[in-house]
Amino acid sequence: MPLLKIENLSFQAGNRPILNHLSLEIWHGEIHSILGQNGTGKSTLAYVIMGLAGFQPTEGKIYFEGEDITALSAVERARRGITLGWQEPARFEGLRVKEYLEISARGKNHLSVRDCLAQVGLDPRKYLNRAVDETLSGGERKRIELASILAMQPKLAILDEPDSGIDAPSMENIVRVIRKVVQLRGAVLLITHHDQVAETADRSSFLCGGRIVKTGQPEEIAKFFKLHCEECPHINQPEEELLAHD
Repeated sequence: MPLLKIENLSFQAGNRPILNHLSLEIWHGEIHSILGQNGTGKSTLAYVIMGLAGFQPTEGKIYFEGEDITALSAVERARRGITLGWQEPARFEGLRVKEYLEISARGKNHLSVRDCLAQVGLDPRKYLNRAVDETLSGGERKRIELASILAMQPKLAILDEPDSGIDAPSMENIVRVIRKVVQLRGAVLLITHHDQVAETADRSSFLCGGRIVKTGQPEEIAKFFKLHCEECPHINQPEEELLAHD
């Protein structure tokens, strides 16, 4: 049984369709990457899976460990072991890094908060008592968010990476966290614009026109993405036209 199963999922904002009868399966212990250009629905897919307010699907079902979670809130989904890493990590005025990570851990003890920081290349001695606010750079906050995901030990981590601005050290941290989540018996859905990151996955899917056009080995999907994906009005691009180029 798949850990996450999405069946015929559609979502629209106003009268504009974003996701279009999308189906996808993520298995226990799997790293699955989603590749797609800007505007194809990658972040929307992440938000719909997480159950954020305003992102209720207009059609289709979402199952997690066999349970229909389509109508559940983000809080209920988080309790079941789903977490989302944002493109732009949040700031928490008045909260120290140690407190933020301890809240994320919720009593789990496989990794200490010190271990979580060390995993993302931050010295615990320098960061545990730092405030999670504007005194931290964007890169530092992103690393701390990745550390919080490790502290949560989720069953499914959805990592929605920004479409630009990822440098080599950041990519290394992302890959390190992905591998650690899987080592702790979780799965990762990696939503990205970067084929180098996508190729670290076990399987990869190409998203265009609001639906999964092609799923396969990461190298195969990355090659397809490089050769055939250009900026276009994706939601109107027939998948048959894309597949005809394969």
